[in-house]
Amino acid sequence: MAEIIQKDGTWVFDGEALRLTPGRDKNVGLLRRTLGELVVPLRALAGISFEQGKKAGRLRLRLRDGADPLLHVARGRLTEPHDPYQLIVESDRYGVAEYVAEEVRSALLLEQVPSTPVAEYLLPGPSVPLSVSAGDGTASFDGERVRLEWNWKTEEAKSAAGTRTLALADIAAVEWQPSAGLENGHLRFLVRNAPTKAPAKYDPNAVELWGFKKDPLMALVAAAVQARLPHPAARDAAEDERPAAPGTASAPAAAPALVPTPAPAPAAEHDHDALLRRLRELGELHRSGVLTDEEFALAKQAVLKRM
Repeated sequence: MAEIIQKDGTWVFDGEALRLTPGRDKNVGLLRRTLGELVVPLRALAGISFEQGKKAGRLRLRLRDGADPLLHVARGRLTEPHDPYQLIVESDRYGVAEYVAEEVRSALLLEQVPSTPVAEYLLPGPSVPLSVSAGDGTASFDGERVRLEWNWKTEEAKSAAGTRTLALADIAAVEWQPSAGLENGHLRFLVRNAPTKAPAKYDPNAVELWGFKKDPLMALVAAAVQARLPHPAARDAAEDERPAAPGTASAPAAAPALVPTPAPAPAAEHDHDALLRRLRELGELHRSGVLTDEEFALAKQAVLKRM
């Protein structure tokens, strides 16, 4: 057995699975703390690496594509404090980290675990029931139904219809998009036979996210739902096997067209005005009590850096 214990968390490898337990250090992200302990089977791993730094190093796991519903919905957008597959290693434990990494690599080699994508989830996803409040609403999931409830910050056009309940069978896909810069994020449920192009602000099947502390937790709701939807590989295979309509023939592949390289987009002329508007919005949220002093200071600093 190989084990490493750090402030950031504890990793234990028994030859068949890697057990990841988040630490209690203040720098451990809220998503990791809420998700709790993860047991990653060896066959879900594509590799492991250890990177040394001057003050601290980092162990990183690489999972096989399609193995984890959380990674599927996150699509590489989890920041380091929230990534459960990274561990910060103090400099006096570099030797232990190297040993853990080598033990995992040896097991992958001995068991001949491929690094290719998988056709089914090898991790169960976050446990349910699960409920998260962030942005303009609360998203809850009990394993069979999603429930969306609105708060006083929700646009009236969306909240007027009241609480929204979606059966799992009616959900075709789920999206989690964290906020970035001046762009708000969202948790959106794509409902069968009900396509929409409405922004999350007005979409009754979406929660709009504004980049605050609890926003990453919406990724857990998305992952819990995704774990119970058909695996993307199975869905793609079903589409490939779908027979063509009678009397139709496959058209020959068209020769690739020469597409001119687009010219670089001109810089936005009103970036400064947009940043000023964002500052005013943050001030209003702070005065109304939505943002704490700390959250307001951090958000304000992020905007000022862009000016």
